[in-house]
Amino acid sequence: MEGRHRAKRSLGQNFLVDGNLQRKIVAALGAGPDDEVVEIGPGQGALTQHLVGTVRRLVLVELDDALARRLQERYGHDPTVRVVHGDVLDTDLAGAVSDWSATRVVGNIPYNITTPILFQLLLRPRPRDIVLMVQREVADRIVAAPGGGVYGALAVGVQSVADARFLFPVPRKAFRPVPRVESAVVRVVPHAPPRLAPADEDRLRLLTRAAFQWRRKQMQKILRSHPDLGLPEEVVVRSAARASIPRDSPHATMSSSSRTLSPWG
Repeated sequence: MEGRHRAKRSLGQNFLVDGNLQRKIVAALGAGPDDEVVEIGPGQGALTQHLVGTVRRLVLVELDDALARRLQERYGHDPTVRVVHGDVLDTDLAGAVSDWSATRVVGNIPYNITTPILFQLLLRPRPRDIVLMVQREVADRIVAAPGGGVYGALAVGVQSVADARFLFPVPRKAFRPVPRVESAVVRVVPHAPPRLAPADEDRLRLLTRAAFQWRRKQMQKILRSHPDLGLPEEVVVRSAARASIPRDSPHATMSSSSRTLSPWG
């Protein structure tokens, strides 16, 4: 787009200027001529320019006033492109496309709101595929395996409803302005059909939040005493036995037993 745009720190703007990486991200998305794509935070059009004309419909969600105006000026004449000027957290993404469950989502999202954006995308109903550029540290946490040092609530929340995979790193020098942190691209593919019932997903989120709030306490104590849980002793004992958690087992990293622990059934 014509003219230079001064990046706004308040919006977490760092623009991807490396053309090879732009094309690599779009290729990783794998969108074709029959696909609908939602791009979050298109900014100056780094990814947009490689998507326009290659997909059936492209929805661009941009918060910045000046950038949204420029995107509209550049692509507003194209019937396959729609520019949505607004905050992605307040936007009805599913209502912007014809079939949300078949939609692919891509974006270089603001790092300061990565988790809210990701969890909004993983609310029901869910899109087909999500490819996001995020801070490298956050990427490692999203794809972390149980028992590792960075395995936490984020990994549980994402991996309970989707498959997550680290795709490739993105160096700091690929951006203008150059950020202070390294970046990476991840793919998150929601389970289709979902593997958990809606009520079970809600219960798992509650359990996960409680467990990581009290990460230094024994799991059975968390189940009995956390104010959001407060389960009866007989339910705690039965659930711990089912998940093979010893009575004196410390709770430090939410091990793989957290995947089988179900104190509500």
